[in-house]
Amino acid sequence: MVGLDQPVSIQTNQVLRHQLKLKYPSVVHHTPYKAEHAMNTAIVYAVNKLLHEQGYPQNPLADVTAYYELKTNERNVLSLTLWNYTFAGGAHGLTVQKGLTFSTETGKAYALKDLFKPGSDYVAKLSAIIKAELKTRDIPLLVEFNGIKPDQDFYIADKSLVIYFQVYELAAYVYGFLYFPISVYAIQDIIDEDGPLGKMLS
Repeated sequence: MVGLDQPVSIQTNQVLRHQLKLKYPSVVHHTPYKAEHAMNTAIVYAVNKLLHEQGYPQNPLADVTAYYELKTNERNVLSLTLWNYTFAGGAHGLTVQKGLTFSTETGKAYALKDLFKPGSDYVAKLSAIIKAELKTRDIPLLVEFNGIKPDQDFYIADKSLVIYFQVYELAAYVYGFLYFPISVYAIQDIIDEDGPLGKMLS
């Protein structure tokens, strides 16, 4: 049995095809196997969904480079991001990024709402923090920021919840992804102590 606090072993898989360079992770040699299987199934599903959304293989012009980044791999939490850059003509390609966060004990994939106590108004709290940050950073927005979506993109890194926005979601292409790291201590009162952010607190 793997020690509870041990990081999981990650293997990089590579797929090279015409107009596709893909690297994606899988969890290996992990117990319980049921958790390993659940995480790997979710990762493969997300990889394929991103490819499809970016037009591969249905668009013959779509040239895709896809890879991943590990963000957290400790305390029974695995958080990573899948990156997918697609060029299909025009001035520049487009990158999309998908965050996945798992319990390595059960294989459960967490949605943003799962990180907080039931009934806590996490949307309002996180939105207020981000609104203040947008003002400080003075980023010109394409649309008015009225708050995050309940299922806003996120990952966990360095005792922080990182909320992010896709390219063009809030600001012009030149600004790329907009990231908002929020310390777990700033939102301690609404965190579900048994969830992944609670584990970062201890």
